[in-house]
Amino acid sequence: MSVSIQDGWLTSARHCPSPNYNDRPPGEAISLLVVHNISLPPGQFGTGCVEDFFCNQLDINRDPYFEQIRDLRVSAHMFITRDGELVQFVPLDRRAWHAGASEFDGRTECNDFSIGIELEGCDDLPYTEPQYRRLAEVTRLLLSCYPALTPERITGHSDIAPGRKTDPGPAFDWRHFRSQLSERL
Repeated sequence: MSVSIQDGWLTSARHCPSPNYNDRPPGEAISLLVVHNISLPPGQFGTGCVEDFFCNQLDINRDPYFEQIRDLRVSAHMFITRDGELVQFVPLDRRAWHAGASEFDGRTECNDFSIGIELEGCDDLPYTEPQYRRLAEVTRLLLSCYPALTPERITGHSDIAPGRKTDPGPAFDWRHFRSQLSERL
C-alpha cells in the first residue's frame, strides 16, 4: 500500500477526526514518535470503542471500566488495529493529546513536538505482524517527511512517562520493529 501525506492526513488511512487536539506551538518541529497501546475495554480488541473514545462518543454504559475514563479527552494521531488497519484522528501538523505529563531528552510537554501512534493491544499480549508492518511503513514515511525525526527519537510511552505509563509494554518487540524499519531505509 502506498502511503503519502496530504494536508496533514495520511492518504491511505481511514480518517476519523477527533475534536481532541489543538495547535502546536509556533515553529515547533515534529521530532519525536511515541508508540502506545490501547484496548477498550482493556484486553478486548475490535470493539470500535477506541475510536469512540478518541471522538468523545464512548457509551459509558457499555462496560463498567468506562466510568473511570468518562471525562478524559484524549487522542492520538493514528491507531493501528490488530489486522493492520490504519485509522487517523488528528492531522500530523496539529498537537494530539496522547502523551500527557511527559519528558524526552530534557524537554517536557512531548505533545508539542511528537506524533503519537496507538497500537491496538495491551502490555502483555504479542502484537501482530500486520501491526508491525504497518507501523514500520508509516514510520518510514514520517522519517522521510520530518527531518528532525530520527530513528533514535522513536520511543515508547513508558519511556517518556516512566512510573505513570507502561505502554507499549514488554510484549512490544522493539528489535523486530527496528529490523523492519531498517529493511527499507
